[in-house]
Amino acid sequence: MIWRIIKQKNKCWQIVIKPEVMGRKVINTIAIGLLLYSFACTGQVMRKRTTLLMGSRFDITIVAEDSLTAETRIKETIAEITRIENLISDWKSDSQVSEVNQNAGIRAVKVDREVFDLTKRAIAISKITNGAFDISFAALEKVWKYDGSMTEMPTPEQIKKSVEKVGYQNIVLDSIQSTIFLKLPGMKIGFGSIGKGYAADKAREVMEAKGVKAGIVNASGDLTTWGAQPNGKEWTIGITNPFDTDKFVKIFSLKREAVTTSGNYEKFIELNGKRYSHIINPITGYPATGIVSATVFGPSAEMANGFSTSLIVLGKEAGLQLINKYPAYSCLMITDKGKVFKSKNFRRN
Repeated sequence: MIWRIIKQKNKCWQIVIKPEVMGRKVINTIAIGLLLYSFACTGQVMRKRTTLLMGSRFDITIVAEDSLTAETRIKETIAEITRIENLISDWKSDSQVSEVNQNAGIRAVKVDREVFDLTKRAIAISKITNGAFDISFAALEKVWKYDGSMTEMPTPEQIKKSVEKVGYQNIVLDSIQSTIFLKLPGMKIGFGSIGKGYAADKAREVMEAKGVKAGIVNASGDLTTWGAQPNGKEWTIGITNPFDTDKFVKIFSLKREAVTTSGNYEKFIELNGKRYSHIINPITGYPATGIVSATVFGPSAEMANGFSTSLIVLGKEAGLQLINKYPAYSCLMITDKGKVFKSKNFRRN
């Protein structure tokens, strides 16, 4: 999702969502602009930095009493995200997660408690979504290609084979030894989705512990906010209409919250007159259908990310049934027919 300015009002900035796709997940980039403006009336400034972390774009915005403090806090935020990246990035060959993957079917690997606990929570999400979210999705064979090279459907045999190594049930955790074992050779786990949400959550936690009263950490699709703008007004976001990306379905205000959006309408292929999205059902190996956009609000970007992707895979009925069990989270889903559905605990104007 691209977050961009919609208007300047009383010298404060409002931001909106506009979806863009990278890989499985809709990405967010914040382009608030002119954040170097000093708010003399409140004695606060906003500073923003964009950087590449965890293989994705991160946008970090901090509200502080002066420029030097804001810049220092941004550096500390980057350091915290980098620390997490070195633990869980499966594209770094020396990370603990890479060591787990390299030893799939061979032996259990001892990991830091932080990595162990994150894996345990990811498996819990996999369980409550009945596999619509699966931490072992990293092992999926890419039989669906979205680079324009695909001219015919994969065979049912190819699709079935593509998910042979996917299955959170084959992950063995030993809490006493703090080890992770993948039963199947070639199996992999990956935190490309909830890992960024976790990083956004942790960055916010670190900043709050240091006394930062307000900010935004946008982890390439997983966004956390806290506090308010320098004039006291809330952060403002809007959800893009998937059928007319210059318009918005709804605009919302955020305080201390997290929001993620998954969408499958900008990256797809068409075969024999039928559209196939880039979000794959980890159980069947087929692209998800029915829901084109799912936005989840809640206290944690990690959990919201797990929900938003799962809702698209599960579809309207099963998706609403799932999220309605968790009152701290709410969602807004848009179907491929343009209908909007909200969870029963959706309490936003």
